[in-house]
Amino acid sequence: MTDAHDVLFKTLADPTRRGIFERLCKDGEQTVGALTALAGVSQPAVSKHLGVLKQAGLVSDRHEGRQTHYSAQLNALAPLADWTSRMAGFWEARFDNLEDLLNRMDQ
Repeated sequence: MTDAHDVLFKTLADPTRRGIFERLCKDGEQTVGALTALAGVSQPAVSKHLGVLKQAGLVSDRHEGRQTHYSAQLNALAPLADWTSRMAGFWEARFDNLEDLLNRMDQ
């Protein structure tokens, strides 16, 4: 696994960060205040989580006056989708081999 994969997995491993990212994916662009209202943590904590998400390339920000608006960057998940696909192929092949072996043993 590459460093990019590690960063994405580590970033999304935190349930609060994952929740913030999921909310941005589902509801679209949000301000820090709107995200804080439902995050269950303080505004400084939400801001810190957003900083980590931004550093990983999972969110982008847009400044408008005194407010910052955040949005999810879904294309940043592409490396994880590719990795998941490769792992699914690996396990499907393993299960196919196991099924073949079991069928041969039954005969």
